[in-house]
Amino acid sequence: MNSSCYLVRDIPRRRFLEVGVKAGAALAVTPVLFDTLLAAPAAAPPSVAVDRAMLDRVIARALARGGTFADVYLENRLSRSILLEESRFKSAQVDISQGAGVRVLVGDKTGYAYTDEITEEKMLRAAEVASFIARNGKPVQPVAVSEQRRPSYVTVRRPLNEVADERRLDVMRRASDAALKYDPRIRMASVSYYDEVRGRVIATSEGVYLADQLPLLFFIVQTLSEGNGTRHMGRERLSRHSGFEMFEEVTPEEVARAAARESIAMLEAKDAPAGKMDVVMQNGWGGVLVHEAVGHPLEADNIARQVGAFTGKLGQKVASSVFTMVDDGTIPNARGTTNFDDEGTPMQRNVLIEEGVLLKYMTDVLSSGQLKAERTGNGRRESFRYFPIPRMTNTYIAAGRDKPADILASTPSGLYVQSLSGGSVDPTTGVFNFTCREAYLIENGRETTPVKGATLIGSCLDIIQGIDAVGDDLAFGPGICGKGQSAEVTAGQPTVRLRGITVGGTRARK
Repeated sequence: MNSSCYLVRDIPRRRFLEVGVKAGAALAVTPVLFDTLLAAPAAAPPSVAVDRAMLDRVIARALARGGTFADVYLENRLSRSILLEESRFKSAQVDISQGAGVRVLVGDKTGYAYTDEITEEKMLRAAEVASFIARNGKPVQPVAVSEQRRPSYVTVRRPLNEVADERRLDVMRRASDAALKYDPRIRMASVSYYDEVRGRVIATSEGVYLADQLPLLFFIVQTLSEGNGTRHMGRERLSRHSGFEMFEEVTPEEVARAAARESIAMLEAKDAPAGKMDVVMQNGWGGVLVHEAVGHPLEADNIARQVGAFTGKLGQKVASSVFTMVDDGTIPNARGTTNFDDEGTPMQRNVLIEEGVLLKYMTDVLSSGQLKAERTGNGRRESFRYFPIPRMTNTYIAAGRDKPADILASTPSGLYVQSLSGGSVDPTTGVFNFTCREAYLIENGRETTPVKGATLIGSCLDIIQGIDAVGDDLAFGPGICGKGQSAEVTAGQPTVRLRGITVGGTRARK
């Protein structure tokens, strides 16, 4: 059953004008119905058939009252999610959704409407509602859409819609078995599998027409260990925009053993000390710290509102000379990579901070106009129900020249952080706190006792000005970024050393 609700009002950034209801269909599968799931043929993603002349009419309707820019975003999505716990498949779900959103920009204002029915009637109505943001404005003549070309950064060898569900269940079983066999102290393994194929069509008043399909895999293994009167939940994640060949390049057993290793190592953990200390962070997912503490304040919607530590600092020295930060949406098949952003802007490698100097903010169409800056390919949206906002893609600290072993050996004492868990940042101040999921004391230049309960506390400028060593071992980890709407991202870094960071712990430092 479909229903519609129309709202008309001026809306600020991060809020939107809605048409329609949450769209889609879902099939939930209980354990007893897995045979039915396996017997079903592999499903292909739903297609979006659109007439370009119709898109021209929708854009013209959107700009009938005026506006500086309008676009139409159409999307279809087919996804599967499966959960295995305690060596049993607990649930599975297949989701199909599709819909379209129409946006109008007028100065600093956004009008947005969406519908879950991709028909000319519904899309014209959405365009009419979105256009109320420009009431009594001067009509703008849009450019007729024509097909554009963009480089492709996502390759597929084994399309997901050609993979039998038994193959999906098999990689999950293999991961669960490998985790449980790692050590008898591993009491439980949980394996989550998710894949999707998302089709996009983007048409804009600047004459752009683009269409593509994006496959995505997300594989998570969690392991619970028990011993020494304590427990620890380890976790390892694998995610890419690719076909099922992902599991040939990184096996499910490797993912499982990485989670189990953490679970067992942290059974020996002691209470973490508190105080100011040097912190060495291992390469990989530790990059989430700069993603949160530095990346979000560099998103241009914050800058346009004159919010955050980096406002007005273009061209200035904001970090140590060994620090270079990049957001790159062109890394082949990475989780944060797409062929173009959700506004049709080409993806590119954006050097945000180079050798300590702030060079660039991450923009979308709206904020680039507000700041009179280039479009960087960072306009992203969770789905057709949301309008795009500036978001990171694959964000990382660039590799340096130091050897990781030398960084550790030259640190007499401190904390070695191997992986981070939850955290938060205030984009207006850059103040953050992050929980260390796996960490060790550094004593006499060596990684020694595992510790629990450690929290990193500081501000974005403290972090990037306090980095004095950067390794040559850049690595990445996948994640989900939340900012009112979720986005697939990758965070990365080489081994780095942060001088004099505040560490929250549960005991005094000796």
